[in-house]
Amino acid sequence: MTRDDYNLEWEQARERIRRAFRSFRFAKYSWVLPAIAVLVGALTSFYTVEPDEEAVLLRLGRYSETTGPGLHFKLPFWIDRAIKLPTERVLQEEFGFRTESTRGERTAYAHDRFDDESLMLTGDLNVADVEWIVQFQISDPKSYLFHANNPVRNVRDISQAVMRRVVGDRLVNDVLTIGRVEVASEAQRLTQEALDRYDMGVRIVSVKLQDVNPPELVKPSFNDVNAAKQEQEQMINQAERVYNEIIPKARGQAEEQISMAEGYAAAALNRARGDSEKFRMLLSEYRKAPEVTRRRLYLETMEKLYERFQRITIVDGDLKGLLPIFDAPERPKLKEGR
Repeated sequence: MTRDDYNLEWEQARERIRRAFRSFRFAKYSWVLPAIAVLVGALTSFYTVEPDEEAVLLRLGRYSETTGPGLHFKLPFWIDRAIKLPTERVLQEEFGFRTESTRGERTAYAHDRFDDESLMLTGDLNVADVEWIVQFQISDPKSYLFHANNPVRNVRDISQAVMRRVVGDRLVNDVLTIGRVEVASEAQRLTQEALDRYDMGVRIVSVKLQDVNPPELVKPSFNDVNAAKQEQEQMINQAERVYNEIIPKARGQAEEQISMAEGYAAAALNRARGDSEKFRMLLSEYRKAPEVTRRRLYLETMEKLYERFQRITIVDGDLKGLLPIFDAPERPKLKEGR
């Protein structure tokens, strides 16, 4: 076939197509396209946001506004596009384990191991197997969509980096026992600071440590060490209990003896002061009338001395051949203490 024959065939085909279009009655079906356009415009002019969601409205791909729950209008024909985000829902990411399903009260976990996430080096160069969860919410939908390519992946990476840093600053015993709450609190604070620094629109609700164990290879030895430490703590507690029983009792007895000694010292001091005051008064009287005071003191002293005897007879020392004619009446016995 020559080139002229080919052009002739092409012109004939075009003419047949033009005749077919002329014979078609477009007026009869002219309402179809407008009806389809109206239907598509109506279907693309509204969107609904659930109570636990917020929607980010994009106009020609550019951010326009953030809308809350309810029915909203947008420009049709996909000029506006709404992206819904569950801002009121608490999202959760798991580290070191995975939850497969929850049936009633029993939770099924994946049997795979995630040692690349959970094995961490502690501050005393030991290894701990740390499993934890991070619960978070979307606080700023705009930042969540546009300031990070994969926000969930970024949350996981930041949480792992922060947890390794916090665990690396502590001893393995603190991480496994008494320091778990402190580790979780510190990890939550540092993770939130990192997310705020990158303005990712994410708020950390909580960081919870799940199982924290030594690695499987060293778990038996670690359990033996823990048993020895528990026995040590038990002996220390018993010693402190005995100490608390004996020391306060000894302190009470010592304070009692000190109080008695102080009372005796005060009484002796007061008696000594009274005696000295009495002596000064006697001395003053003696200086005024020596002879009278001397005789009075002599008589008072002899009276006290004679009170100690049951019978007494006073005679002249120069008298000889004295016969007792009558007995002196018995003096009454003194009461004890006089």
